[in-house]
Amino acid sequence: MGVPEIAVHPMTLADLDQVMEVERLSYLTPWSRQAFESELLQRYTVYLVARAGERVVGFAGMHVLWEMAHVTNVAVHPEFRGRGIGERLMRELIRIAYRRGAVRMTLEVRVGNFPAQALYRKLGFVTEPGAVRKGYYTDTGEDAIIMWKEPLVEEAI
Repeated sequence: MGVPEIAVHPMTLADLDQVMEVERLSYLTPWSRQAFESELLQRYTVYLVARAGERVVGFAGMHVLWEMAHVTNVAVHPEFRGRGIGERLMRELIRIAYRRGAVRMTLEVRVGNFPAQALYRKLGFVTEPGAVRKGYYTDTGEDAIIMWKEPLVEEAI
């Protein structure tokens, strides 16, 4: 089967059924539908979906407050991982954050999520020694590594 064309669009309430499917397949403790609905109503949030045809195959979100952007979540449907969809979503978040005036971006990533850490490093995110949130993930008690990208520059999509 060939790789379908992927298009990235702003997330809407109409996307939430499919977003919730990706969320449930990606996280031990998924966000609730109400959490996504609340996020979509905020002026300082940006949520994107990646589509293969009409199917939502990934999503990503962030908060942009003044000069700081904070990535809240990134998820790709298990059937579509390893195809550059997460990178495409992250590059688009970086581009939007930059255009909204952010000069730095941060995120947390599980200490055991090596593929995500590699992607973030590829995109210019770094971590400093000791930049860890102990027990951050309440579902497993796993620590989170705090990563930063500064300065932000316009990313090529």
